[in-house]
Amino acid sequence: MDKRWITHSEYNNEVVDLLEQELNVSPVIAKLLQKRDINTFEDAKSFFRPDINHLHDPFLMMDMEKAIIRIEQAIKNQEKILVYGDYDVDGTTSVSLVYSFFKKFYNHLNYYIPDRYKEGYGVSFQGIDHAQENGFSLIIALDCGIKSIDKVEYATERGIDFIICDHHLPGDEIPAAVAVLDPKRKDCEYPYKELSGCGIGFKLIQAFAEKNNLPFSYLEDYLDLVAVSIASDIVPITGENRTLAFFGLKRLNENPCEGLKALIDLSAQKEELTITDIVFQIGPRINAAGRIDDAKHAVHLLISGNSELATEKGQIVNLKNAERKEFDNSITGEALAMIDNNPSLQNRRSTVLFSPNWHKGVIGIVASRLIEKYYRPTIILTESNGKATGSARSVNGFDIHEAIGACSDLLEQYGGHKYAAGLTISLDKVQAFIDKFENIVASTIEERSLSQEIEIDEYIKLSEISPKLLRIIKQFAPFGPGNMKPVFAVRNVYSTDVQIVGNNHLKFNVYQSEGYKFDCIGFNLGVHYQRIRKGIPFDVCFTIEENTWNGKTTIQLNVKDIK
Repeated sequence: MDKRWITHSEYNNEVVDLLEQELNVSPVIAKLLQKRDINTFEDAKSFFRPDINHLHDPFLMMDMEKAIIRIEQAIKNQEKILVYGDYDVDGTTSVSLVYSFFKKFYNHLNYYIPDRYKEGYGVSFQGIDHAQENGFSLIIALDCGIKSIDKVEYATERGIDFIICDHHLPGDEIPAAVAVLDPKRKDCEYPYKELSGCGIGFKLIQAFAEKNNLPFSYLEDYLDLVAVSIASDIVPITGENRTLAFFGLKRLNENPCEGLKALIDLSAQKEELTITDIVFQIGPRINAAGRIDDAKHAVHLLISGNSELATEKGQIVNLKNAERKEFDNSITGEALAMIDNNPSLQNRRSTVLFSPNWHKGVIGIVASRLIEKYYRPTIILTESNGKATGSARSVNGFDIHEAIGACSDLLEQYGGHKYAAGLTISLDKVQAFIDKFENIVASTIEERSLSQEIEIDEYIKLSEISPKLLRIIKQFAPFGPGNMKPVFAVRNVYSTDVQIVGNNHLKFNVYQSEGYKFDCIGFNLGVHYQRIRKGIPFDVCFTIEENTWNGKTTIQLNVKDIK
């Protein structure tokens, strides 16, 4: 698939010059900082030296005072509290964090994770019935609930109060809960809007700790869970999230909770964990519990108090992840065959596929896999509880949540984000939905959204790459949405020692006429093998990294594309 290289090189030259002088950095670094809206020495200091004391006051969040008062009342009156959360990584880390914090000094609480297959996403009537049958009078809902108008009303009629801690976009109406914590509420003036669900849970315990004069050290134990949620839920790593991720990663690498330590051991991670390692190693294992079986396995793991129990629970979760991979590979193969064998599907602007036999737990992953080959908005549907249920994934610049909403007359329910969503449809309306969704996508999507983009931070020369440049770039971490690892491009380079290694990976040296030469690795770029070994110049884009081999560490270019 051809990829478009794009650059946004509009800089404030005065700011770049000032940063270059005050920070004693190269123009390349100064431009990278200015692009991240870092315009002064103080901005740079905060960026390079995150300070946990700079977290926002949790009581700036709408309804936080009400939430803390209600929790204090429940504790004082010895009420039973149910910590309720979604079955994905963000939900299970949220539940584990809030439950573990309050369990340290209050025994009348438990947790609840809805069954993906019997109850579906978010707050369920079954969950509320469970609360009523077991004498819970307060539910703290995490990573869900912002659209649960009817569920909160149902609970209120049964004498159960709700505190909602969510980070998804609200609808036109806010649930009539005791407190609704969501920075995305239009009436919420909290200064940072992009917290994860677990991040909202952290702000809740931060507020409780402040109100009850508990030292911040009480909260530091949970920063590793927050980092895992930030990475796995793909929220921007900017502002407060970047501070939480920075210290959460530090905790994860130095002194993680027993459950996460077990997962790290099972993933055979030898080097220091990064956001990318969480996304590809830790997150999928936690997610697999809810995808394949019961997400309570993940919570059991994350709240484990000793290494023996954590290892036992970790092995269960790891086994579920192995099962998930099998389903993933099998269904992805079937879905690709559907498209490859049907020319009419190949020429569409969207991909919507339905099979009643696909495993509900992996259809979101399959949607992402299909985008790797057919880069367009994708929805994978399967049958569950007599309905068609689906997961949607989008492409750069296209709001799939909005497009699904334009088909709401055919849907029973839907929700999610700009780039990922879920939906439920009556089986007899699946074809009508497929046709209408395709018409909406075809009439609204921009041509540029149908090909993958690589955003180039800066065009440079190989002579500008140095150990100092790499050393400073490493301090830009943690990397992720909103603060991606810088991508550079160099024009008119030549290659030597070109070879295919592993599974179609490209390994070669690259040089310019000035004589600077660097090792390169291009994963899954074997298609370029014949072209770059002919001795003709080409352009290359890459990130800069370290490579250690036989005790020797050198600079290596991780190639993203070649033109």
